[in-house]
Amino acid sequence: MNFYRAIRRAAFVVMVGTMSACSEATGPAPTPTSLTGLPRQLTAGEQQVLRAGNEFSLALFRQLAKVQPGKNVFVSPLSASMALGMTMNGARGTTLDAMRATLGVGSADLQQINAGYKGLIELLRGLDPSTTFQLANSIWYRNEFPVRQTFIDAVKAAFSAEVRGLNFSDPNSLSVINGWVNSNTQGKIPKILDAIAPDEVMYLMNVIYFKGSWRTRFDPAITRPGTFRASGGVTQTVSMMHRDPTPGVLNRVFSFPHLYTAELGYGNDAFGMTILLPERGANVDSVAAALTTSQWNEITAMLDGSMGTVLGVTFPKFSLSYERTLNEDLKALGMGIAFGGGADFSGLSSVPVYISSVKQKTFVDVNEAGTEAAAVTNVALAASTPPSLDVDRPFIFVIRDRLSGTILFMGKMNTIP
Repeated sequence: MNFYRAIRRAAFVVMVGTMSACSEATGPAPTPTSLTGLPRQLTAGEQQVLRAGNEFSLALFRQLAKVQPGKNVFVSPLSASMALGMTMNGARGTTLDAMRATLGVGSADLQQINAGYKGLIELLRGLDPSTTFQLANSIWYRNEFPVRQTFIDAVKAAFSAEVRGLNFSDPNSLSVINGWVNSNTQGKIPKILDAIAPDEVMYLMNVIYFKGSWRTRFDPAITRPGTFRASGGVTQTVSMMHRDPTPGVLNRVFSFPHLYTAELGYGNDAFGMTILLPERGANVDSVAAALTTSQWNEITAMLDGSMGTVLGVTFPKFSLSYERTLNEDLKALGMGIAFGGGADFSGLSSVPVYISSVKQKTFVDVNEAGTEAAAVTNVALAASTPPSLDVDRPFIFVIRDRLSGTILFMGKMNTIP
């Protein structure tokens, strides 16, 4: 297996973090030497997390494409995986099994999974000296909520997570948490929380930031209005960037059944944007909803193995903000038990809790110089409330002596007088 190709697939599929460059190209910059291999071989744990990450990425993307037809989607599966990976350290029993299955790591133990996450984070951070890759994790909890030290130690060691207890009743706590998000996304996502819910006791967050430039930039002087044929037969006039064929600059392009595929590199070519363009008349939602792991592997294997073609590229200039609560999507992927009163997070706290929401916000801006994108994922944990009996319909009631069992009164209520 070519691990370099695998890591590039992972880096593209998730489109993680913040990929950024100057908003304007200021002239030709030296092109970094192309990276041709990983600095080291991946460990077995890293390989497993990487494979699992790709499978989860495609499964989540298919789910979102299915439930949001005709809509734009921009999601960071890696950010979601990191936040849920931290949360998984507190899961036990069938809750842990469901989370491992959804995230694609099978029956691996938490120690092996954590080692895989830790190694992958370190590897991604150091792949391209000409770019900046930053990944931050944090956990914020209500200061009177008991958190097991073993859980704190695990997430600090594997995810380098910042763990802080706060007075959630203090309005300043909301500013502190959102300030962390704003700072780590370079201001692209100012906040993830609108309020702190009374029953929520912990937030587990991931932010990824990536700053880079196109390996070969588009010239803003030749960006022109062009036609984009949107879904539903709508025709839009948008800014189209153009890059003329450049001798010696190879754009990896080939035809896949019903698809044209291409890859545009960033920096030293460790990271790239892979484009899947359905043939005319094809439905992009259908293509997205049917994109399997085996198809993706076949596409990227051909791209990675191609010598490329010297040709021009025309690509729309665009900016998009996206937000989604992923609860129903993760339930559809098999993690429903974690969202209800039957959830088992006893490895995290002695107090019963469940996942109340998994929310992600993303931002992407594609321009002549490069790509800027930001993602933050928040997993909110709420304290479970004891089951209640809602006497909201006709009932029978009995007044009795509990010690002797003597019934004193009996009644049946069909209406409340």
